[in-house]
Amino acid sequence: MNLLYFLLVLLQVLFGLHFFMPLILSIAGKFRKHAQPSAQPVPADYAVIVTAYQQVNLIPLVVDSILKSDYSNYIIYIVADNCDVSELRFEDPRVVVLRPAEVLASNTKSHFYAIHNFRRDHERLTIIDSDNLVHPNYFNALNAVFDQGYQAVQGVRAAKNLDSTYACLDEAGDIYYRLVDRKLMFEAGSSAALSGSGMAFTLSLYRSCLEHLEISGAGFDKILQYEILNRGDKIAFAEQAIVYDEKTAKTDQLVNQRSRWINTWFKYLYLGAKLLLKSISSLNWNQFLFSVLLLRPPLFMLLMVSFIFFLTDLFVMPLFAIYWVLAALTFFTFVFKALRHFKADDKIYHSLKNAPKFIYFQILALLKVRKANEISVATEHYYEEKINK
Repeated sequence: MNLLYFLLVLLQVLFGLHFFMPLILSIAGKFRKHAQPSAQPVPADYAVIVTAYQQVNLIPLVVDSILKSDYSNYIIYIVADNCDVSELRFEDPRVVVLRPAEVLASNTKSHFYAIHNFRRDHERLTIIDSDNLVHPNYFNALNAVFDQGYQAVQGVRAAKNLDSTYACLDEAGDIYYRLVDRKLMFEAGSSAALSGSGMAFTLSLYRSCLEHLEISGAGFDKILQYEILNRGDKIAFAEQAIVYDEKTAKTDQLVNQRSRWINTWFKYLYLGAKLLLKSISSLNWNQFLFSVLLLRPPLFMLLMVSFIFFLTDLFVMPLFAIYWVLAALTFFTFVFKALRHFKADDKIYHSLKNAPKFIYFQILALLKVRKANEISVATEHYYEEKINK
């Protein structure tokens, strides 16, 4: 019986540790010196890869936002996979429309299709989704961080639409992850998690990480960040490099998207275990912290399991229930700290009362996880209004 109690306590401590991670990262970050971004960043040459699958209705908006940026040393490569490109016409010579002869249905295949059709040898590439809009200072902010010696940089993906409760809750979750998985992780001496777009790399690093791999389905960013960390490199966080991203606004969109994401977590969970073992053997702080992040379950699953543990403790070992109270207090403290730091819109605060409903739809997504690969490889986009930021 004592062994069972010990195992129960150990399991709960490991689960609850994820709620205390923001505090641990904050403390660790206090003891590290942080380099300041360059005041006059070097204007590197970028390949801007914009991927589209089946839908191109938002392409003119994202291209327009890039062309209006405070930067000019780039070429935009639009990879229109399985798309009708008859209406995609651009006068600016820096915009290149590529339509693969065969359906690729893969992010990395689209990226390398662009790479193999580059008009010149670019120093860096940045990946932008077709539903994104780019902040005017995006490239300068990336350069300021690259100039510190990093080869991989993740920017901020902020919401461009907060016109529904679900979009607001989606952004609330993103803001929490933005603080914990990117800002605090990077400041603590580890790496910022990649998020699929709004990220940039030296061309040499990107090719060395992925060109030899065959990746199908969602989750190329999971493999990419593992490959970067496995090489001993760091992914920097550029808080001022902002792209505006479309948030999920409809329930079916939310369920399908989250189903793919949950499937991706299960699919690549082994990478976290591999990185953990390597970090312990090599005593690598960067890899260790990041492996813990990779092993963390999706937030809604973490909350559900923790609540079950809390109810169990009330009957089995009431004193240990205090652990979960402290974990909850720490979690909500950093949720609101994240919202304050990134100046969340009032709509986001008001949407929090609907969080249980948001969790319910993610449970539905979990039930569909085995069929996730049968769902379309791209999220359908509904938001078409032009946003001037």
